[in-house]
Amino acid sequence: MLANYACHPESTRGRRHAESDANPLSHGLRNPHQRDRDRIVHSTAFRRLVYKTQVFLNHEGDLFRTRMTHSLEVAQLGRSIARALGLNEDLVEAIALAHDVGHTPFGHAGQDALNACMAEHGGFEHNLQSLRVVDELEERYPAFNGLNLSFETREGILKHCARRNAELIEAAEPNGVASRFLQGTQPSLEAQLCNLADSIAYNAHDIDDGVRSGLLSLEQLQDVPLFARHQQQTLAAFPHLASADEVVHGRRLLYETIRRMLSEQVFDVIRATQDALKQHAPHNADAARLCPPLLQFSPEMEDASQTLKTFLLRNLYRHPQVMQTTDWARQVVRELFEAYVAQPQEMPRAFAQRHNLPRAVADYVSGMTDRFATREHARLVAV
Repeated sequence: MLANYACHPESTRGRRHAESDANPLSHGLRNPHQRDRDRIVHSTAFRRLVYKTQVFLNHEGDLFRTRMTHSLEVAQLGRSIARALGLNEDLVEAIALAHDVGHTPFGHAGQDALNACMAEHGGFEHNLQSLRVVDELEERYPAFNGLNLSFETREGILKHCARRNAELIEAAEPNGVASRFLQGTQPSLEAQLCNLADSIAYNAHDIDDGVRSGLLSLEQLQDVPLFARHQQQTLAAFPHLASADEVVHGRRLLYETIRRMLSEQVFDVIRATQDALKQHAPHNADAARLCPPLLQFSPEMEDASQTLKTFLLRNLYRHPQVMQTTDWARQVVRELFEAYVAQPQEMPRAFAQRHNLPRAVADYVSGMTDRFATREHARLVAV
């Protein structure tokens, strides 16, 4: 049962394009947010995520996280927390699965490069691009562009939005998904939950991938109080993991430490959010939008999470080996953009014939997987 402050499917603000149910057999089997989730899972943009970088390029190792595995982990964490709080699990899952479908190849390096290329043409931001993908760029239905998702899912996908972009969206869609950025209100609690689950997920799996890659060590991670505390608890419960046989016990120690760390963060979010809900007592989903952000860590866990993020920034994301790959990725995206602007005929006709060529190139390049971008760069640019 959903809490009063949850987004109830029967109260959805609907879709941009009216739909008649073409398949009478499906009537009543899926609510609007379940249908959103299913449309996202079957979309081309979602399938591409399996070959898009999280931190490490896909070809650098078979077991590193990709955008798809990251999205699945966000959905799992989100559903677990949503269930405890009486929120709409299906909506949380839909938002989580779609939140990165607009991401470029090569992770944030690709986004930074594409934003620089588009500086004189409106810029590029992956959250806004994710909304663009589900609203316009997916081509699956005969009656409309995009996936025609519900307002609530689209609202959650648009996590960030500059005021200029919000004003443009608001002009085209009055009182729509961008109005909260102009009015200073919050998104749904389900959207707030996905934002927090996103942070919890990537902090944990970036530790795992960092250690797997050899760029981080368990010794270094002792500088992170949240990790060190749970490692000590793990060793107290399983002292044999302190054995010198690191090949046998090192991975188990890491996994159990991360598992305990994740659990503490999840329970902390549940407790802190329950306290905030009691304090503000929103009587429905719209009332929750008028409150301050309610999905939150306790102050102590917020500090611990920030310390972890700072550690990862200094020791993993800015590691010389990662930075070397990042510099290469920026070059690939920049040179691809320049090549397609100069030779639009090298893109598929649907992109090459569009009136706004820079935006068409940005749409095409941002939709690429890492390996397709690499192949296209070798074909068009590399000597």
